[in-house]
Amino acid sequence: MSTGRVLVYGGKGALGAAVVDYFKSKNAWVLNVDMVKNDSADANILVDPTNCWIEQESRVLKGVEQSIGSEKLDAVLCVAGGWAGGNAASKDFIKNADLVWKQSVWSSAISARVAAEFLKPGGLLQLTGAAAATEGTPGMIGYGFAKAAVHQMVKSLSDAKSSGLPEDALVLAILPVTLDTPMNRKWMPKADYSKWTPLSFIAESLYKWTFTNDDRPTSGGLLKFTTENGKKQLRILPRYHTFPYLDSLNYFLIRSL
Repeated sequence: MSTGRVLVYGGKGALGAAVVDYFKSKNAWVLNVDMVKNDSADANILVDPTNCWIEQESRVLKGVEQSIGSEKLDAVLCVAGGWAGGNAASKDFIKNADLVWKQSVWSSAISARVAAEFLKPGGLLQLTGAAAATEGTPGMIGYGFAKAAVHQMVKSLSDAKSSGLPEDALVLAILPVTLDTPMNRKWMPKADYSKWTPLSFIAESLYKWTFTNDDRPTSGGLLKFTTENGKKQLRILPRYHTFPYLDSLNYFLIRSL
């Protein structure tokens, strides 16, 4: 018997697959939304990247309804995303900006629609931002503004009265610095891996916030995951950290391992 039902958007990527596997190990029923099937998930909705935003939304909403019927989801976890660099002088600036916008903003907005229709009252909607996007990102402008848009989306969705989400929904964004993934190790073989955050730490945190009230952040939180010398930390950024006159506010440590 399952402990609950969750949707993982991007459940075939490195982080997404780790989240799917962890929730499955705890007997949760998992629905994967991705361009590629995850055989570990209980059900899959495959998104066609050539479809427009509206077509992708329609495909996902229909697929969720077919998969869960009248049931509701305990969590909608959007860990989809990607990276592409470039400044304004780069020949691929617009191409890369378009790519990361689709990867991060399209998936986040569709996840919000899923949550509005299928999330339980008090359920979790998690989106994925980036720690780098809390400041300027001149060498990866498209990536920076796509992730900043996700941060803004979280703040808007956390308005319990006007966001359109179910009652008492918890909305937050995870802001990783560097995740310990096979691809990152491939492209940065000489990096200090003791500063990289294990995927298991994020998966465990998401599970805890989905099914328990232990250390549950306040809705609207932007949660920065960092690791130093193998010590994992989770910090919540000041709610309006992007305003210069609040830059002096300290981070608030809410979990340290």
